[in-house]
Amino acid sequence: MEARATAKYIRISHRKMRFICDMVRGKDVDEALAILKFTPKKGARELEKVVKSAAANAENNFELDRDKLFVSKVTVDQGPTLKRWRPRAKGAAYKILKRTSHINVTVKERE
Repeated sequence: MEARATAKYIRISHRKMRFICDMVRGKDVDEALAILKFTPKKGARELEKVVKSAAANAENNFELDRDKLFVSKVTVDQGPTLKRWRPRAKGAAYKILKRTSHINVTVKERE
């Protein structure tokens, strides 16, 4: 049995998030939360919330044992990009792309 949690429209680039997701994929939930707690990146806080939510979904909705849970799948997809403009010299304008991402976490129970 598996439980999922999703966070959408997170204001961080999907490329930066994938680096953090690679650190916790396949780890036990408690170990993954410990890694994310001490990772000094903005995306680590966001991913920590989603992992906690997936673990809570597993406990409350599917009655799985929290001690046996592990992070089986973590995916980060690109969300919509917010387009902004920055004024430059001689009346020019440069584009600023504020990227977003969607985070999906799946936890399973070890056999």
